[in-house]
Amino acid sequence: PGDYAPNVLCPGDPRRARYIAETFFDSGLRLVNEERGMLGFTGTFDGKPISVQTTGMGCPSAGIVCEELVMLGATRLVRVGTCGALKDGAKMADTVVALSATADDETPLRYAQLDSYAPTCTFELAEAAAHLSREQGTTVHVGPVVSSGIFYDPDKETFARWKRVGHVGVEMEAAMIYTIAAVHGIEALAMMTVSDVLSESGESERISDEELKQGVDKMMEIACRVAVS
Repeated sequence: PGDYAPNVLCPGDPRRARYIAETFFDSGLRLVNEERGMLGFTGTFDGKPISVQTTGMGCPSAGIVCEELVMLGATRLVRVGTCGALKDGAKMADTVVALSATADDETPLRYAQLDSYAPTCTFELAEAAAHLSREQGTTVHVGPVVSSGIFYDPDKETFARWKRVGHVGVEMEAAMIYTIAAVHGIEALAMMTVSDVLSESGESERISDEELKQGVDKMMEIACRVAVS
């Protein structure tokens, strides 16, 4: 207790967690966790307390980490990462803000103890993220996403089914984070940079490393501002 700020950024990748802390936090950051390589750092952004904690890949991993963050006093979780875009017109390095997250991975449903559930974000955080992104000049897509447990999906019709009902993107952790936040009565938001554009045929186009870095950097600055707002 006391190692984490109430506001926590939640990337999947430990290297991204270190990059966020070293690039966007003010001076004085400290390493607060390195168990299993899941790096966590605490510092300040614009003088306000903030932490970043690796969640790993997928709902089960994110569920363990976020539950323990709540135990340690976190009251606002902001997922920052990448996603595949399903929405027509979405381009590489655009930002996706997830209003809700369909649990294609059933771990969030098991945790919620419900057969069906639509976990959602904290609207005020989504509203702030969309406004700040547009103000910055970034194209932002706001809508429901899918949290999938399968990265290499053998079903080539999956993307078309998800797109048909209006999902704007697919990623792997948001549904779990939103469910934990709902159960514990805290705030949550998922923001992602588009790293792949997914077609209804099941094919995907991948972003270049340089484009991805630029897109993530723009999104990350907004996420830090939203986290401490």
